[in-house]
Amino acid sequence: MTNKWTAVVAAYEPEIEAIDAAFATMDDAQISQTVYIKGVKYQLGTYKGEPIVVFSTGVSITNAAMTVQMALDYFPIDKLVMMGIAGAINPKYTPGDIAVPERWYFHDESVYINPKKGDANAYELPDYYAKQLEYYKARRETDKHSPNYKNIGFIHPTEVAVVKEGWDTRKRMPYFTADKALLAMAQRALKKIPPITMPSGKEILVDIGGNGVTGSVFVDNAKYREWLRDVYTADVAEMESATVAQVSFVNDVDWLIIRSISDLAGGQHGKNVENVFDAIASGTGTKLLLGILDEIVTSEPQ
Repeated sequence: MTNKWTAVVAAYEPEIEAIDAAFATMDDAQISQTVYIKGVKYQLGTYKGEPIVVFSTGVSITNAAMTVQMALDYFPIDKLVMMGIAGAINPKYTPGDIAVPERWYFHDESVYINPKKGDANAYELPDYYAKQLEYYKARRETDKHSPNYKNIGFIHPTEVAVVKEGWDTRKRMPYFTADKALLAMAQRALKKIPPITMPSGKEILVDIGGNGVTGSVFVDNAKYREWLRDVYTADVAEMESATVAQVSFVNDVDWLIIRSISDLAGGQHGKNVENVFDAIASGTGTKLLLGILDEIVTSEPQ
C-alpha cells in the first residue's frame, strides 16, 4: 500500500450513487469511514488495497473549488479521477457515450460590453481587452489549442489568470491539460475492459482526448453550443471540470476527468430532458472509471 491517496470524485448524487453501487459489488473495494468537513461528506476507504477518498463536489465551479481544495488540504492525495455527466457540444455524441478530454477550458470568463452608438453589431472594447485580444490572436500562431476567440453578442470571452508556487506573477491560461500518464492509463483501461454498452445493448462511443468546457451556466441553447464548438473546438460542456483541473494543477496533483453524455446541449425540441439519462450516463462512466482505477493500482509501487 502506498501512503498517497487517489481521490475519486463526482459532481452530484446520481454519479456518486453509481460509484457506490459499483463498489458495493466488489470484495476488494471498501468504504471504511465517513467524515464531514465544513458539511462536505468524504468517504475514506481502499480500492484493491490502495487508499482512496470518494466525494461529490456539488454542482458548480464554486462548489468544485471549495470541495477539491479542502480534500487536498486534509488528505494526502496525489491523484484525482473525476467521473460525471456532461452535455454534448460535438454532435457525434449520443447519450451514454463517454469523453475523456485532454484539455479543459473555462467558457464564460467574459467581458460584457456595450454596443457602439449607432451600430448594434459593433462593440466599444475597453483598451485592456483590445490588447488581450491581440495577445490571444498572436498566441494561436504557436499554440494550436488556444481558443479562436470571438464574441457572441455582447459577451466577449477572456481567460482566468492563475498563480502557483514558484511563479512570480499570475499567468493567463487558456486551458488545463490532463496528466499524460493518466490519459495513457485510460487508453490501456479501454482496451482491457469489456465493451461498455447501453441497457439496450448498443455499444457506446468512448473518446480519449479533445476538449471540454466548463462554466457557471447550464448550457441549453443551440446557438451557444455552436459558438462553443467554434471557439474552443469543444466536445462536451459542464459546470465543474476546469475548476477541478485548475485546483489540481496549482496543488501539483495529477488529474483526469471522465464525462458521460446525458444530452446534446440545447439540441432537443421543447423542454430539456437531460435528467432522463443521468443514471444511465453515470453507469457507463463508472465502468471506465473502475478500469482506470485498476490501472492506477497496478502502476503503484507495492
